[in-house]
Amino acid sequence: MAQLRYMVLDVEETITFYTDQLGLELVEQFGPALAILRQGDLDLGVAGPMASASQPMPDGAKPTPGGWNRCVLMIENLAEKVDSLRSNGVVFRKDIVDGPGGKQILCDDPSGNAVELFEAH
Repeated sequence: MAQLRYMVLDVEETITFYTDQLGLELVEQFGPALAILRQGDLDLGVAGPMASASQPMPDGAKPTPGGWNRCVLMIENLAEKVDSLRSNGVVFRKDIVDGPGGKQILCDDPSGNAVELFEAH
C-alpha cells in the first residue's frame, strides 16, 4: 500500500474533489485539519492549515500545497473522464499525452496539487 500526504488549503473542498470528481473513498476525517482518502492500495492524506503537518519548520519555512510531485490515479476511458472533469471546471496542466505504457494527463486539485490521471495500454 502506498501512502501520500498533500498539503491543502481547505480539507472539505479537497474531500469533495477527490470523492465526487475522482471517485476516491473517504476513509477517515479529523475535523477541518486532516482526512484520509483511498483508491485501491493508495491512501492519500490531505492536511489543511490546522494539521500538525502544516506547522512551520525550525527555519520558518511553511509547508504549502502545489508543486510537481503527484499521486497517480488509474482511470478507465481517460478521454471521457477528462471531458467530464473539464465540464466541472477542473484545471488541467496539459493535454493527454500518449506514452509507452499508456496515456496520462495532469490536473490540479483545489489547492493546486498535481494529480496524474493514467490509463494503461
